[in-house]
Amino acid sequence: MKAIVWTAYGAPDVLQMQEVETPVPKENEVLVKILATTVETGDCEMRRYHMHNRLLYIMRPLFGLFKPRIKILGQQLAGEVEAVGQKVTRFKPGDPVFGVPNFSFGTYAEYKCLKETAPLSIKPDNLSFEEACCVPVGGTNALHFLKIANIQPGESVLIYGSTGTIGTYAVQLAKHFGAEVTAVCSSMKTDLVKSLGADHVIDYTKEDFTQVNRHYDVIFDTIGKSPFSWCLDSLKPHGRYLLANPTVSELARGIWTNLIGNKRILTKLAKYTQDDLEYLKALMEDGKLRTVIDRVYPLEEIAEAHRYVEQRHKTGNVVIRIQANTHETIPTGPMQS
Repeated sequence: MKAIVWTAYGAPDVLQMQEVETPVPKENEVLVKILATTVETGDCEMRRYHMHNRLLYIMRPLFGLFKPRIKILGQQLAGEVEAVGQKVTRFKPGDPVFGVPNFSFGTYAEYKCLKETAPLSIKPDNLSFEEACCVPVGGTNALHFLKIANIQPGESVLIYGSTGTIGTYAVQLAKHFGAEVTAVCSSMKTDLVKSLGADHVIDYTKEDFTQVNRHYDVIFDTIGKSPFSWCLDSLKPHGRYLLANPTVSELARGIWTNLIGNKRILTKLAKYTQDDLEYLKALMEDGKLRTVIDRVYPLEEIAEAHRYVEQRHKTGNVVIRIQANTHETIPTGPMQS
């Protein structure tokens, strides 16, 4: 099979297409023919080994001190079941599926084996494979943080980084939970976040949300760029500050803040589960949650996709089309859904 192999840390050109052996499913595994995956900011950080400092010393031994131990990147997928192991009962060949292989990665390839118990589900009929492949990472992370914030109907929620992989789902989910949602974005993306359900929009190129007399029950920083102290000042009493990508300094300040005051700093790595995937799937099927796609690249242009994601100006998701699907025709190139 074709796969994008990663053998050295560095620039996008370290990603090379090669022919590798097609995996064979074990008795409790499903072999998925991958039709679409995504390029995440985390993929780029792993590739060049430039991560948030809280992860640096933990992840280095895991991924390799001098060269990558994991040879194929990629965090989520959508495709069709090619084969199943003898003990598999949830899926059968031909099933359209989407899901996440957790920390085994490996979706920059034509095929991937996943355990039957992995977060993997039948794809909603009203989603393309390109749309479905974006849901597990961005949707699950958005759901995870909003759940730990215990958002109540009528509360005010500000989403910082509202047009990214997590942010586009977070705006929709916060609104679904009954919150009054304020999205922070550039003026070019105002119409998008309004279409996702934002009640208010702050253009960060014209206004600093921390410098005006507005206060929120929840501030959710999806990208790790909000000013810590000023965000605390923008919270109401008993407000919650959600940090999807905290630094070591922010973690330490968060512990102290939680000890001395009534405002809460909340951060916790998301755990991908079947229950969360099914919850997101139901919302998708009901038309209450949608995917935003910026661009779609073919597998052979994955280095270019990494370059684009590293510019940090993408809107929603950058998708990699790995194999053509005869049932769908979606053009390659810049797009938005």
